[in-house]
Amino acid sequence: MWFRRDLRLADNAALHHCLKNARRVYAAFVFDRVILDPLLAEGLTTDRRVEFIHRSLHELDAALRARGGALIVRHGAAADEIVRLAEELRVDAVFANHDYEPYATARDARVAAALAAAGRRLHTFKDQVIFERDELLTGAGRPFSVFTPYRNAWLKALTPFHLRSYEVAKYLGALASPPAAAIPPLRALGFAPGDLDQLKVPVGASGGRLLFDDFRARIDGYRDARDYPAVRGPSYLSVHLRFGTVSIRELARFAHERMAASPGAATWLSELVWREFYQQILHHHPRVVGASFRPEYDRIRWDEAPELFAAWCEGRTGYPLVDAAMAQINRTGYMHNRPRMVTASFLAKDLGIDWRRGEHYFARRLIDFDLAANNGGWQWAASSGCDAQPYFRIFNPVAQSEKFDPEGKFIRRYLPQLAGLSAKEIHAPWLLSRQRQREAGCLIGTDYPPPVVDHAAARARTLARYAVVRQR
Repeated sequence: MWFRRDLRLADNAALHHCLKNARRVYAAFVFDRVILDPLLAEGLTTDRRVEFIHRSLHELDAALRARGGALIVRHGAAADEIVRLAEELRVDAVFANHDYEPYATARDARVAAALAAAGRRLHTFKDQVIFERDELLTGAGRPFSVFTPYRNAWLKALTPFHLRSYEVAKYLGALASPPAAAIPPLRALGFAPGDLDQLKVPVGASGGRLLFDDFRARIDGYRDARDYPAVRGPSYLSVHLRFGTVSIRELARFAHERMAASPGAATWLSELVWREFYQQILHHHPRVVGASFRPEYDRIRWDEAPELFAAWCEGRTGYPLVDAAMAQINRTGYMHNRPRMVTASFLAKDLGIDWRRGEHYFARRLIDFDLAANNGGWQWAASSGCDAQPYFRIFNPVAQSEKFDPEGKFIRRYLPQLAGLSAKEIHAPWLLSRQRQREAGCLIGTDYPPPVVDHAAARARTLARYAVVRQR
């Protein structure tokens, strides 16, 4: 059993089929150098994602050992290590769950070919989504490119079969104990321990269970609370969905059972469907990795503006909601969904900087980074994606701040230098008199930067920049 984005025992499709159909089962995970080495080359010697995986693997290994098995962990190119391990253990087959990212599909094709050449098989199964690949198509037999029809088709096609759990516990007697080997420490992989303990990020299947149990009690209020970054509204399960320490079937089943009586559950289920919508976009249109879903948007000429990009990355734009959100991602590896939309819109449509640069920055900072969701969200904000906001819709960062952080609690949490300002003043502190700035202990230009751009002027420049799309 080759674990990848499914770091749990319970309700694991590939593990179920592997245990049920084999006399003896070994469990393995590979820290893939094809993925990790580029991070090290960029100087990221601490990475919260790697640490989250590493700590989750320790929990998974303990769970396997309690049932007579253990986890074999290798460090190398995954395509080579799995084939080599299959030869060492003299297994007949390798079982794994589907991974839909372009690199992963190419890697798995290579593994399947190498195993087949040695008389072995690679068996893969659907586990991280409810519907995959070509399971949902339009009436014309084409992939969906608009969310609402996709969601309607998703809900119409859903049956109890799609939400049932895969039994694992009763088959665990097939687990084999491999030769004794410890999980390599983080430093052996090239990474130093990070700050997950300090940030109190729950890891592993137990962490996913803890967060899900907490959210179950709050889900009825999700629709109203989810847009306010100072409120405990989201599920905070995104990193656990990313690495499979929770089962998408269990989450969707719970939401679906409650949706008729709970607007919050219905809204959350819709968000889970958005996740699958972007997965099928990536599967059918892998060109979106690096290119606009709508090709005409690649004619837009973006500004280089290194100083503005640095100000955005470092949270020095002078717009408090944007800067607080960037402080959140830089300090914690997480950003609330509403600020994600605002900061992405600000980069592309206020600063005129290519959305791909922001996408890459988020990819390196987010602990819950998911290629399909990150790409889809950024293209939505830049208007270049499928079912994206119109190019002329440009978030006003002050209006967004006043609406979704009305008391300034989120801003104060991450920008304490603005704590002396009132709820009315904190959203646009540069408008205050010099005297009031002194009274509040926050001089613009000294304690907090002035706005790097004027929003009204930037909006006019964006509409002109996007003219190449109108002239299609």
